[in-house]
Amino acid sequence: MRFFLVPLILIGWPLAEIAGFVLVGRALGLWATLGLVIGTAVLGAVLLRSQGMHILRQISTEGREGRMPARTLIDAAMIVVAGILLLLPGFITDIIGLALFIPFVRGLLWSLIGRRIVVVRSPGSTSYRYDGGRPAPEGRKPGPVVDLDEQDFHRNPNSPPPNSSSPWAGPRSGEP
Repeated sequence: MRFFLVPLILIGWPLAEIAGFVLVGRALGLWATLGLVIGTAVLGAVLLRSQGMHILRQISTEGREGRMPARTLIDAAMIVVAGILLLLPGFITDIIGLALFIPFVRGLLWSLIGRRIVVVRSPGSTSYRYDGGRPAPEGRKPGPVVDLDEQDFHRNPNSPPPNSSSPWAGPRSGEP
């Protein structure tokens, strides 16, 4: 996103929400408008709880079967965002929040942004690294990832000593 769009969104979004309140308030009246705002907040909390429990069971099932629950985790994140949007007062956030609860919309959104996200995990690690799909710097071609275990890599005894302030400078062979 371009930097100049951020101030426009920060100013435009609340103004659009206020305009939505005015339009709905004129059409339905004050109490109906307040009822809608409170109703969507309650609906968001209920949907977040029910959908959240369903997603947690699905993640647990996929984890027990040894599969990576990547799509399920993305669905869970979108459901949390949808619940938060429904809890916020405003009709635009409510429309976006309700749309995110629809599986088809989540699938469409994932198909748009999923190509830009890469999940990388080495076999022995418990953490994941997310690579936003950025192109390689100029002069470097993207290539295969080489994953070395500790027994696959040994420091050359004739090489100069490592910089001790470097986080990659581990103990040399024979050192504790």
